[in-house]
Amino acid sequence: MSPAASGFTPHGEPPSYFTFAGLTSLGVPHVTTTRHCVGIGAAAGERSPFEGAAGEMVEGAGLAVERAAWARQVHGADVARVDGAGGFAGQVDALVTTTRGMPLAIFTADCLAVVLVDREAQALAVAHVGWRGTVRGAAQAAVAAVVAAGARRDQLHAAISPSIGPCCYEIDAPVIDALAAAYPEHWRSWTTPSARAGRFMLDLWAANTTLLVAAGLDPARIENPRVCTACRLDTFYSYRKGNRGRLATIAALP
Repeated sequence: MSPAASGFTPHGEPPSYFTFAGLTSLGVPHVTTTRHCVGIGAAAGERSPFEGAAGEMVEGAGLAVERAAWARQVHGADVARVDGAGGFAGQVDALVTTTRGMPLAIFTADCLAVVLVDREAQALAVAHVGWRGTVRGAAQAAVAAVVAAGARRDQLHAAISPSIGPCCYEIDAPVIDALAAAYPEHWRSWTTPSARAGRFMLDLWAANTTLLVAAGLDPARIENPRVCTACRLDTFYSYRKGNRGRLATIAALP
């Protein structure tokens, strides 16, 4: 299925960013950038990662780039609440806000970016989730934090960005051991044996969908176009495929 057919809508030719149909229907301004969005910087400190053409694109999509909040992501499960003012939020992998018009940004190049929003309660979270974040419970921590900010679990809408898919994500024993220790009842349903002995293909989409549902989300409110970054090198960056660029998923409360 093409991204557009799944409700993941391209903007530009070639597309500089995509939007999710579900988030759009909720009136949530947001983007997931592509490799054709030039100028995305490394989110490692207080300097804005949105300058030049990237900043102009974000502004054009209805997001106030000067108010954006971001973090230095460390593959953990810590969450920072950012209200009032944006900017650098520290070394965390999820951000939460109840402030309207403040864009929250997550950076990826194979990992998942997860957006969580309760439009009526006016609470928003974004999270960076790779295999380490999955093991450490980053998605669940983001749900808990946005619920603490006023969201209702059964009213949360989730959107999962393009990431490396089970078609391309081969893992070895250390990753399997960590997943099995964290989720002994589930890890087998998230993996299939690869063509190479002792290795498996991991479905991070299925894993985090399972964990979001276990955290109280309605499966019908989880939006996932299942677009693989490693398969679509014409459009996205993939760390596993040797790319060092970064994609940004940015969302704000309207």
